[in-house]
Parts: sequence; C-alpha cells; structure tokens
Amino acid sequence: MTRLNRCFNINDLHKKAKRNLPSSMYNYIAGGADDEWSLKRNINAFNDYQLMPNQLKNVSKVDLTTHLLGTTLKLPFFLSPTGMNRLFHHEKEFAVAKAAEKFGTMYSLSTMATTSIEDIANTISSEKMFQIYIFKDRELTKEYIQRAKDSGYQAICLTVDTAIAGNRERDHYSGMSMPPKITIKSVFSYATHWQWVFNLLRNADFKLANVAHRERSLNNSTMGLIQYVNSQFDASVTWDDVAWLIEQWDGPFVIKGVQSVHDAKKAVEIGASALMVSNHGGRQLDCSPAPIDCIAPIRDAVGDSLELIVDGGIRRGTDIVKALALGANACSIGRPYLYGLAAAGQKGVEKSLDILSSEVERTIALLGCKSVSEINNKHILTL
Repeated sequence: MTRLNRCFNINDLHKKAKRNLPSSMYNYIAGGADDEWSLKRNINAFNDYQLMPNQLKNVSKVDLTTHLLGTTLKLPFFLSPTGMNRLFHHEKEFAVAKAAEKFGTMYSLSTMATTSIEDIANTISSEKMFQIYIFKDRELTKEYIQRAKDSGYQAICLTVDTAIAGNRERDHYSGMSMPPKITIKSVFSYATHWQWVFNLLRNADFKLANVAHRERSLNNSTMGLIQYVNSQFDASVTWDDVAWLIEQWDGPFVIKGVQSVHDAKKAVEIGASALMVSNHGGRQLDCSPAPIDCIAPIRDAVGDSLELIVDGGIRRGTDIVKALALGANACSIGRPYLYGLAAAGQKGVEKSLDILSSEVERTIALLGCKSVSEINNKHILTL
C-alpha cells in the first residue's frame, strides 16, 4: 500500500483513493455526466496553453499571498464546496476544514455536507464560505443565509447550474446510494475494502447535517432527507431570484456555474462579487466548455468588475498559474482534496495542499516572478 510520503502528485493521491474506496464511492467522486466529455476536457484543456518564462530575475523569495472576496489568503487557490464528504472518509468535512485553516486558505462548506454550518464554524476560525441553492422553499434559503451570518462565514456561493440533475451514469452502474447499502452486486467491493467498511460500521451517521432539523417531519429517514432536498431544487429560478439573494446576504457573493460572457455581464448588473467559472466538474451538462477556456473571454468582457475563479480540471500547480495568467484572481479545487481525503483523512488533504502549493511556488519562480500579482497574460501562450 502506497504511503503518503510516496505520493508525489495529485494523480498518486487519486490512485491511493481508488484503492481505499469501494467501487460505488470511488466512481461517485471520479465520475461525470453522460459520456464524460466535459470531465476529460476540463483536465486536458490546460494542455492547450504554454507558460512563457522570463529569466535572470531575483526569485529567491516567492509570495503566494492572494486577495479575494475581501480577505487575504496565503495561497492563490482554495477548497471548493463538495457534498457528502463522509462517504469518502470518517473524518469528513472536519478534516478538510482543518487542513484549509492550516494552509491559510478558504474552506467552502456545501449545503449537502455531512457536517453542519455551525459545527464547522466552531472548528475553524479562518476564512470560510457557505455554498447555497435557491430552494423552492425560500424560507429555508433565508434560514441558511441567517445561519451563515450568525456563524461568521465571510462569503456565500450560489450554485446555479443544477436546475435539474445531470445524468451521472457511473452511479447507476456502480449502485451508488446514500446512505451506502451493501447489495449482492456490491458485496465483493465492500468486502475488499474492509477498513472503509469498519469505519462505516463504527460510525454510520450519514445525515445531511444542514437539513437534519427537517428529519422529524420525514419519518426519521436519511433517504427521506435526500428526497426532500432533491424536491426543493427549483427549475424556475431566474436572475431576479439571484438579485434577491444578494440583498439577503449583503456581503461577498459568488455565483458558481457561470461560463458564458452573457451570464457574466448579468452577474455584474445584479451586483455579484465574483464568478466561480465552473461546469460542476463535468457532472451536469456534458459537452460544456472547460472553465479554463472561458476565463479570457469573460475577463475581456467584464474587466475588473468581477473577481474570477477557475473551478474544474486542476491537477497541477502549473494549471493554477495558467489560470492566473489568463485573468483569474484565484482557483478552487474539489477532486484533488477529495482524493487526499479518501487516501488518508486530514493528512491526505494536507498532502494535496502541500503538493499544489509547492508546485505553484516553483512554477511562479521558474516564470521569473516574485509574487502572484506579477503573473499576467505575457506569461501565457495559446497553442
């Protein structure tokens, strides 16, 4: 079994996560929608860009400090919101939040988390963002806003690309369910991942923690909670609803899931602070463009009126630097830290952040830059 000290890149953590997880859990992390074209393109699109260095610069010290959403981060990337982390490791969201705090970057908590808004706030004092949806029950949405305010979250991130669920066929083939169920089809996979099963049996609490207060009215059923949340996704949400939510929050506000110049301009009109340019990791609309390909056109269209965050496909520090050179203010990562979480809990998440931060620092130095702020379009070439 590969130890963490033998994991030299994110792909090594990916391999270790795959070995550690039952098939259904692994495929839930790694899979995308339909033919997974966008999932693959998100990663491969970075290969269409080259980095242009300038030599004989004093790069004895490199500053990775990044200013984003009214706060200062020690890294030019932060941790995206990802749901149900308990599926991948028993340390769940706590492990991810603690690792983010240790590295001085922002942690983002998902509405679909297995840890509550309040518990994360009681665990870390560093910068944090809460990811939200505009549900059919607007009072529930307002409740989340108030809970995030009361718990000291610095920003809100609204996901807008989930009007309906993407077609994630891997989950059908692998028998993915929440909470996990051992079936005849999956018994071998579970049996050969005894450590994961042991932790499941020791602590089988797979509640959607931020919706748990609705459980009493749903016959105490975890699956009932999931069905309830799914029923709350509202396909009628428009820009007017987003403007309403911005007023409710009255603070740094990120819209996640925008890719077009048209939508970026609408975000400026209604007063958003930032865009997380994302196609949901290739898990919603297949054949949608890679986020890295959307950054330059959006930056040209909106100028400095929005902060831009690249979310999707990042596997190397060079990917992050390419995004910065194309006009992004920062990047966010999901799968890289989830692979670390599945590999070794908090230590694995820290390993993923250590790998990427070291790669970013080395890349910036080799470009001939002393800080993140020096990176610009003169450092990028398109194939």
